[in-house]
Amino acid sequence: MRKKPKAVCTVGLIIVNIAVFMVLSLLGDTENGYFMLHHGAMYEPMILENQEYYRFFTCMFLHFGIQHLLNNMVMLGALGWQLEPVIGKVKYLLIYFISGLGGSGLSFAWNVMHEEQSVSAGASGAIFGLMGALLYVVIANRGRLGDLSGKGMMLMVLLGLYCGMTSTGVDNLAHIGGLVCGFILALILYRKKKKPAYTAEWIRQSAGDDL
Repeated sequence: MRKKPKAVCTVGLIIVNIAVFMVLSLLGDTENGYFMLHHGAMYEPMILENQEYYRFFTCMFLHFGIQHLLNNMVMLGALGWQLEPVIGKVKYLLIYFISGLGGSGLSFAWNVMHEEQSVSAGASGAIFGLMGALLYVVIANRGRLGDLSGKGMMLMVLLGLYCGMTSTGVDNLAHIGGLVCGFILALILYRKKKKPAYTAEWIRQSAGDDL
């Protein structure tokens, strides 16, 4: 019998993101802001004036160029492969999408408050949500989950934030918003599995059955 894939939702999300990118690449230039705006990227005036709230969601599946896509999909695969089997498919998807919306929401609110405007897109808010969730899961398991350690996860988080802040054209508020949302959601949704408690009577019975 074939074994089921370890992280079905992660694989599915990667396929969908790549498929969207390929379709848009056939239609036009994914590095062109006007083109991406026409196909669902986030832009404050269109949300405020036209009530196009769907952009908070659609922007999560759009990427500015192949490098942007590849960077995000590698991170999605690495984080999702660790988190999804531990937390479960439904909770995993909740963390992914709510974190993505939270990241976009924080970026949107900041830009509106400071009267700034930008065309933004990408799955990084959702991906940082997975990172925040995985950080909590590792902490909840006393700083160790398989090959992952608490120190290693903290280093990953800090490096991710640092790379964003030292790069141009990166929506760092979406990263921070997604990270915080993912951590809080994991705090609410994740429950560490308890090891079964074996009584002396159960051990004696099991030993007897093996004789």
